[in-house]
Amino acid sequence: MTFVKNVIGSLGKECTILDAGCGEGVLVEHFLNQGYDIKGLDLNYESQYVHRGSVLNMPFEDNLFDAVLLLDVFEHIAYSDQPIALSEIYRVLKSNGCLVATIPNLAHLNSRFKMFFTGELDRTDIEENHIGERPLKENITLIKQAGFLIDQIKGITLTVPFIYRQVICRRPAWFRWLHDLMEPLAIPSLSMINIFVCRKH
Repeated sequence: MTFVKNVIGSLGKECTILDAGCGEGVLVEHFLNQGYDIKGLDLNYESQYVHRGSVLNMPFEDNLFDAVLLLDVFEHIAYSDQPIALSEIYRVLKSNGCLVATIPNLAHLNSRFKMFFTGELDRTDIEENHIGERPLKENITLIKQAGFLIDQIKGITLTVPFIYRQVICRRPAWFRWLHDLMEPLAIPSLSMINIFVCRKH
């Protein structure tokens, strides 16, 4: 999340931000307290910080925001609806506006290893929760087809077989140092999660 906060910080406090699928709006409140002009949107939650609404049909006018955050949301959207969500984000962004998205990679290193030896994937959550989880390459294709230019993809969490699930995940507090030690090696194609920094074409 530090990386995302740094990206938003680099845009400046004069920018307008939408956190799409923001849940209870924790990040919205954080940026509001920092002096940013930010709105939250969520289908299942509403508060003084968060508007109730769907990323598939956002209640905002065209070309309104300088930046849209889509954090841990895309994988919860059905395959057929993902292009609609990206189209809506594209619509509400200003020209050259920024999309920052965190999206799991179904083809992370341990998932490939597990598929090869057992015929099963190592998903980041159960299939019922992550109904739209895809490999990195498919996510790149969808984002580009929606008209975005991808400026940067940063990988997070290298899932080294055995070490990640059998050691780090079982005792995360003890082995945080090991996770952090491997983090610089988390190239996007092998990482469990990727952060996309994109611009409206």
